[in-house]
Amino acid sequence: MTVADVLADPISTTLLTSSIPARLAYVAKDGTPRVVPVAFLWTGGRLVVCTVPKSAKVAALAANPAVSLTIDTEGYPPKVLLIRGTAELTEVRGVPAEYVEASRKLVPEADFPGWEAGVRALYPSMVRITVTPTWAKLLDFERTIPKAVADLVAAHQAGA
Repeated sequence: MTVADVLADPISTTLLTSSIPARLAYVAKDGTPRVVPVAFLWTGGRLVVCTVPKSAKVAALAANPAVSLTIDTEGYPPKVLLIRGTAELTEVRGVPAEYVEASRKLVPEADFPGWEAGVRALYPSMVRITVTPTWAKLLDFERTIPKAVADLVAAHQAGA
């Protein structure tokens, strides 16, 4: 199954367009792992995250653009979308449209005008982090499960 096939699955599409934050993992400048929740926008082929130019993740991703992300649900059975990819950084004057659009999924509609005015007044520039997926796996625990669990089930059935 290709990356595009995984990302086109209806469950993946639901997760990619949901208000659930993605967890972005990267290697920090000191060589240790980091994971941060981020609002994101799915463009149909890439994930876009925006942040402050002086954030730690910008410096780290400039040095090592390899990332992984997960978007997952609470409850049973869990739905988990795992993505690995490469981040591209672009500094943008003002507030990127992708940041505003991603935030619409999180900020209540009644609060949005005030939120947007505050953001536009605060940020002279932002960094657009565009992640191009190079690998993806969907775990829905109905059709798909982690490989280690699938191997255990197969070994159990072979021994039964």
